[in-house]
Amino acid sequence: MDRKAFLKKSIALGVAGAVIPAGVKASNTKKTSTYDKLIENVGFNHLPNQKGISTMNTILHKADTRGQADHGWLNSRHSFSFANYYNPDRMHFGALRVLNDDVVLGGKGFGKHPHDNMEIISIPLEGDLEHKDSIGNVAVIKEGDVQVMSAGTGIYHSEYNKNNDKAVKFLQIWIFPNQKGVKPNYDQISLKSISKNNAFFQILSPNKNDQGVWIHQDAWFHLGYFDDQIKSQYKFKKEGNGVYAFLLEGEAEIEGQKLEKRDGFGIWNVDEIEIIANSGSKILLMEVPMQLS
Repeated sequence: MDRKAFLKKSIALGVAGAVIPAGVKASNTKKTSTYDKLIENVGFNHLPNQKGISTMNTILHKADTRGQADHGWLNSRHSFSFANYYNPDRMHFGALRVLNDDVVLGGKGFGKHPHDNMEIISIPLEGDLEHKDSIGNVAVIKEGDVQVMSAGTGIYHSEYNKNNDKAVKFLQIWIFPNQKGVKPNYDQISLKSISKNNAFFQILSPNKNDQGVWIHQDAWFHLGYFDDQIKSQYKFKKEGNGVYAFLLEGEAEIEGQKLEKRDGFGIWNVDEIEIIANSGSKILLMEVPMQLS
C-alpha cells in the first residue's frame, strides 16, 4: 500500500471509531460529510524541505485555535483533524495523527469500538480511566501512568471514567505505525520510578528494552516537570524526525518561541533544540518521523 492509500485508510478507521458513546456499537455509526471530506482531502502538510535543505521549519498551534467537541459527557480539544473537526492544514504532524485533550464526566466513557494499524497512547492527567479490550486486558490507568495499544491486525476496546463523582482528564495520541498487520499488543507503566524533576525523561521509544513503553514506529516521547526555570537541549534521536512539543502546564520557550498552557509547537529540519522551561511548567516532547515510508 502506498503512502497516500495508507493515510486514507488510517484516517477512515480513526474517524469511524472516533467518538462513540457508551452503549453504541461502532457498526451503528454512519459516515458523515466530514468523514467524506477527510477521505477526499488527505493532507500532506508539515513535511520536511527537500533533501539537502537544512532550514529550520516550525508550526505553532495556539491552545485556543484547536478544534472542540462538546458531547455533554465528553469535552475534547483536537490539535489535529478528528471526527467532526476538519482543518486541511491540520491533518497530522508527520507520523503524529491525533492529539486529543479529553475530559470525560463521571461514570461515562467510550463504548466498545474498533481500531487497526494504529499506535494509540493514553496519558492520564487527572482521575482514573478504565480500559477493557478484546485481547483480554482489563486495567485502570491514572495520573502518572502511560498506556499504549498497538492495534495492528485489529482490536476492540472501551474506555470509561472509573469514578462517578469526578471527571477524568487524559491525552489520547495516535501515531501511524511503521509496520502493518502486527499482532495487537497492550502495555501500561507507572512513571514513578523513572520520573525526574527539572529534566526531561523518556516515556516511549521504538525499543522494547528501553525506558518507557514501546511502539511500532521510530518515535520517542519525553516528559519534563519543572519546579525551577531550567534551560536544556533536546537532541533528535533520528535524522528526518521532527518534534511536536505540547505544553501541559505553565509557560516555556522553545527556539525563541514563547508557549503557554496547551499550546502545540512543531519543529523539524534541525538536529537539536533549546528549551527554556519556566517554574511550574510540564512539557511533553513527541519526536516522530516527518515522512511515512
